[in-house]
Amino acid sequence: MAKPVSKIGQRTGVLARHLPTLPSDAQVDMEDLYVISDRVTPNPIITLGTPSATCESCACAGVDDLVEVEPSISMVPTSMENETAAVFRQPRIRSAEQYIRSVRGRSELRVYLFGERVLEFVDHPLIWPSVNAVAETYRLAQLDPDLGAACSSLSGVQCSRFLHVTETAQDVVKQGLMQRRLGQLTGTCFQRCVGMDAINSTFSITYEIDMKHGTQYHSRFKRWVKTMQEENFVVGGAMTDPKGDRSKPPSEQRDPDLFLRVVARPEGGGVVVRGAKMHQTGCLNAHWLLLMPGGRLGGGERDWAVACAVPVSSRGLTFVYGRQSCDTRAMEAGDVDQGNARFAGQEATIVFDDVFVPEECVFMNGETEFASELVERFTAYHRRSYICKAGLGDVIIGAAATVAEYNGAAKASHVKDKLVEMAFLNETIAGTSLSASFQSSQTAAGNFQPDVLMANVCKHNVTRFPYEISRLAQDLAGGLMVTLPSDKDFRSEVTGPLLRKYLQTVPGVTVDNRRRILRLIENMTMGRNAVGYLTESLHGAGSPQAQRILIQRLMNLEEKKDLAKSLAGICDDPRS
Repeated sequence: MAKPVSKIGQRTGVLARHLPTLPSDAQVDMEDLYVISDRVTPNPIITLGTPSATCESCACAGVDDLVEVEPSISMVPTSMENETAAVFRQPRIRSAEQYIRSVRGRSELRVYLFGERVLEFVDHPLIWPSVNAVAETYRLAQLDPDLGAACSSLSGVQCSRFLHVTETAQDVVKQGLMQRRLGQLTGTCFQRCVGMDAINSTFSITYEIDMKHGTQYHSRFKRWVKTMQEENFVVGGAMTDPKGDRSKPPSEQRDPDLFLRVVARPEGGGVVVRGAKMHQTGCLNAHWLLLMPGGRLGGGERDWAVACAVPVSSRGLTFVYGRQSCDTRAMEAGDVDQGNARFAGQEATIVFDDVFVPEECVFMNGETEFASELVERFTAYHRRSYICKAGLGDVIIGAAATVAEYNGAAKASHVKDKLVEMAFLNETIAGTSLSASFQSSQTAAGNFQPDVLMANVCKHNVTRFPYEISRLAQDLAGGLMVTLPSDKDFRSEVTGPLLRKYLQTVPGVTVDNRRRILRLIENMTMGRNAVGYLTESLHGAGSPQAQRILIQRLMNLEEKKDLAKSLAGICDDPRS
């Protein structure tokens, strides 16, 4: 009986270009491959066939080429042997543990916190929760690969969805669903959205620069992204400059370094950059940084029109860690007073002191007319990405409902009404984000971009609704949220018994559980994770006025006026 042969179908057609790079008789351990099926025979060895034609990138017949995969041991159950099984290579970093090892031991990083250099930031009690939040993205990819991972036609790898170049509108939708889920799991900023949105916006911009100027940025960028996917690195996006005097453009600043700029273009290629990037989310926890210009540039501001990628460990980088409200509670004994001891966000200021970037990592170099378009394209992705706040909102709503139960007030009509209001506001955030994603359109480069108007409507809602959700949560929590004694007082032989006597509520609810839920609400509405839920909601991806400008530009007021006039029977033609 002939061995069953599975074929890679059209969904993975582009992948067929990359599989034949192995010899035709190559044996591949299944640990490095992902087989889409319900069941896989343990540790099979497969043989990859080779195509009969060639294309530009390697020995294959193109997008629709099929590669036969003839397993020496069946890859699928007997009942599924005639069904299609798609095979994707696995990246180098797959698990949370592998990720944590990959960012540990980088002693060359210049990291400063509280005025002192931190030699191993992974082990610092204040920083560790932010590392763990990024690690959760790897856990999700393993537990739910359809949501947390994506099979990339660019590399033939099943990489993190945060590294995936969107190939369909559904890819954009799944980004949002993933972001909300991670918000639910961490209750904080998980720090990878900026890099994801930077990759997708730079992908299309480099293509358009090449079309106008005949440059090679796009092919260069694709090679870089392919490497990121194969390694499954964390990419941090960096756009926000210090800006200095906001009334002046970069070229008129007292100090030209207040906007990141090119200070040298060596004869051998590449650029040398100097300046700083502010409010950089998760930058220490990344492997690479994707730098972008921060705003519109004039024709004489060529040096500030730079987009490039640099390793976090590059010589010349200095990271100054940002403070967060109540952050030093992470350095105290016990976990109750932290509210959320497992996860936290991370922001830092990055200083670039004459950092050399090789030519293959430069994706814009002086094309000033594309700077503002890159910013607008990035913000379209990123403002829609604030669906993550709906995930955090889910946690806060759950915490508010729990504290009401613990207080014996869950059945009160006003409590139920406040929870409904919180859910209404939260789902409005999610709905506008998903609307932007479902209405995605294809760019000239081939990837998909969310609807710009709805992306800005989403973000404008986010500048307001989390504040109201937080107010209602604090209302239901009561004043004890901010007057609760410390964990040390509860562990004291003198004060502990007194506090436990007077803070008991309904039967079955422990005082410890009551104070834990109060501390979580405090953490998310005024503690260290309020950075990610409130202030980041207000200023991240542009402050509220930035969204109003885009909404005004895209609201199509004249068309709406014509609709009204038509129904009212108005004719503007004076001859009528």
